[in-house]
Amino acid sequence: MIASKSFRWSDLRSITAMAAVLALGLSAQARSDEGVLDTLQVHGFLSQALVITDDNNFFGSSSEDEGSFKFTEIGANASLRPHEDVLLAAQVLSRRAGGDGSDARPVLDYGVIDYQMLSNQQRTFGIQVGRFKNPFGFYNETRDVAFTRPSILLPQSIYFDRTRSLGLSADGASVYAEERFNSGVVRFKGGMGTPTTRDLATQLFPPSLDSQVSGETSSIAQLIYEHNNGHFTAAISTADVNLDINLGPSNGELNFQPWILSLQYDMENWALTGEYAIRNLSLSGSGAIRESDITGESWYIQYSRRFHDNWQWLIRYDNLVSDKSDRSGSEYEMQNLGPAHSRFAEDITLGLQWNLNPRVLLAAEYHRIDGTGWLPLQDNPDPSETERHWNMLLFQLSLRF
Repeated sequence: MIASKSFRWSDLRSITAMAAVLALGLSAQARSDEGVLDTLQVHGFLSQALVITDDNNFFGSSSEDEGSFKFTEIGANASLRPHEDVLLAAQVLSRRAGGDGSDARPVLDYGVIDYQMLSNQQRTFGIQVGRFKNPFGFYNETRDVAFTRPSILLPQSIYFDRTRSLGLSADGASVYAEERFNSGVVRFKGGMGTPTTRDLATQLFPPSLDSQVSGETSSIAQLIYEHNNGHFTAAISTADVNLDINLGPSNGELNFQPWILSLQYDMENWALTGEYAIRNLSLSGSGAIRESDITGESWYIQYSRRFHDNWQWLIRYDNLVSDKSDRSGSEYEMQNLGPAHSRFAEDITLGLQWNLNPRVLLAAEYHRIDGTGWLPLQDNPDPSETERHWNMLLFQLSLRF
């Protein structure tokens, strides 16, 4: 815990919104003759996928009939620069990923006032206030835009979709800095705030429990080095995430501390990418809340190749272990906590993307999976009925403007 719980960072959403409107109004009045609206940019995207599995369900009843169409992403974002050092930016997102569709209601994905205090040829420094995107790994900050992902699904061992809201954004303040050298660029991003927890309770606990999860003051940071115009990139990310858990009369606290090392070698027509994570998860409380302190491990290695200008294929091996001291999950099963295969997952992925033009993307991929460590709980409410070995096929159409 980094700051007192008496201050709620989520209150900054309304403060930021009012400040943004005020800043926009004052700037537009003061600089109306300079055409502030000329800096306005509006973009959007839409993705629709079909998910088919032979066993288990992913993003809906994918193992039944012809599969599930309950994987939809729709977003719109806008930015405006009322002053050369100030940027206002926000995105609204509607995302359906299985369940009953209630999670498809539009929400604020991010919304910040960005003040750039320093910017020259050698360095940049700035601060953001509002709902900012969490900087971790290579893909988290742009993960909802299909055109920025190497595959339909990101490696689930690092970028969990079932607990996506927790890692996506936070309400608070962040700083960023960039230092440019002849051989490369060093970038730093760090922030403090309250993590978003939308629909997180239904993914962490069975629906039979009257569960509530709320975020408390947390922090996150990332350091990136890009060498030779991005041909080689290395990053390290870490976070200290704190949550309050309520299960009826039982209360508890959850602390999550991941460390992620990211490496990528990117040439003109191919790229080799790998990420490795160590995750400590501790839960304390009483009653229905079972105290635990475990360390998990995740990693993947991915090779992608571009061909014929607008085609790309990839192959990836992705590995997740929930508890390093019980890699097979056998001790977990012996304690009657669930099947052993719910504590790990090995995923071999083959993917193909075709950019018909800059605004249209078609993608398909196949997953061969051993284990159910990252299966969504809302689509598989009874883990004992899941199968250890299963296959998944996905197709996706994505548009942007």
